[in-house]
Amino acid sequence: MKVIGVIPARFASSRFPGKPLIDLKGKPMIQRVYEGASKATGIDEVIVATDDERIVDAVLKFGGKVQLTSPHHPSGTDRCAEVLKHHSGADVVINIQGDEPLVDPKQLETLVHSFSDSTVEIATLGNRKVTLDDLNNPNRIKVVLDHLGNALYFSRSAIPNHHHSSGNPLDNYPYLRHIGLYGYRADVLTKLTTLQPTELEKTESLEQLRWLYYGYRIRVIETTIETPNIDVPEDVEKVLALL
Repeated sequence: MKVIGVIPARFASSRFPGKPLIDLKGKPMIQRVYEGASKATGIDEVIVATDDERIVDAVLKFGGKVQLTSPHHPSGTDRCAEVLKHHSGADVVINIQGDEPLVDPKQLETLVHSFSDSTVEIATLGNRKVTLDDLNNPNRIKVVLDHLGNALYFSRSAIPNHHHSSGNPLDNYPYLRHIGLYGYRADVLTKLTTLQPTELEKTESLEQLRWLYYGYRIRVIETTIETPNIDVPEDVEKVLALL
């Protein structure tokens, strides 16, 4: 099984323009993500997918592999699919978040290993470490599973709803928070990019709901590992403290 890891990296982030190239103790963030991802066993090749020549130059400068992709892709999934077109021998694609400079190779290895099960089409991660604040925070995505560990639904709301029960909802149900790393079988990834957007995904602003709507299965593997991302400039200091 040949596995490629793709790191989508946009320069024109609305909340933090130029984010992939910010300096983190002597290295641009994209380099730290690339180096961390390259340590994962089972990933044969890591490629940065970007729409900006400045990021291309930065990756080439530290000796990484990079592909210039269309500036019109609506998501990292579409950017991964474009890279796949140039790697026809790949069986699995791992979508690696470009804003997690402390990416843990073990998380990526967990995703790769999940594809030893031939029924897995798409894989992602979930963490049972959930707080009351997480339940009520729309930026913390919650997910519920079926008996096989496949996702039934993802939501920005607390699912299942706990307002009918008394006491601490965390004592009544083992809530699961989504960790936004994905793996896809190559043929499935190609098909995902042909699906029409749905009202469901637009309502929640969650791309994965489109895949569920059209009948694709998403296997959710539990992990206790979570690394901080850099979403806005205020997040930089917390990451610097951990480097």
